[in-house]
Amino acid sequence: MVKSLIVHGRIKTTERKASELKRHADHVVTLAKSNALANKRKIVGDLMIRYNSLTTKEARAAKAGDTSSYNIDRRVMGKLDELAKRFANRNGGFTRVLKEGYRVGDGASLCYIEYLSE
Repeated sequence: MVKSLIVHGRIKTTERKASELKRHADHVVTLAKSNALANKRKIVGDLMIRYNSLTTKEARAAKAGDTSSYNIDRRVMGKLDELAKRFANRNGGFTRVLKEGYRVGDGASLCYIEYLSE
């Protein structure tokens, strides 16, 4: 989910998932702000970013012409660099959670989690 948040900037999820995701998303941006090689490697490990290896499902999709799942890891690292520049002067609190309502099927409280514009 952290990858989706980084790529899209805003996602809709349940309130519990959003509160847990907020911790991880803020930590990843904090690591990305530092240009240390160890922090970049930690991000790659934490987000399980694979540049050259494909799962069997991704390989089948790539043969069919769909490369969207293959390119997401490259987009994540590019967006992380943008986020690091955007939040260079900010010490924390890079994301916010906006409550949206309740899901019709099971009544779970929904919310949006997004990166701040500054």
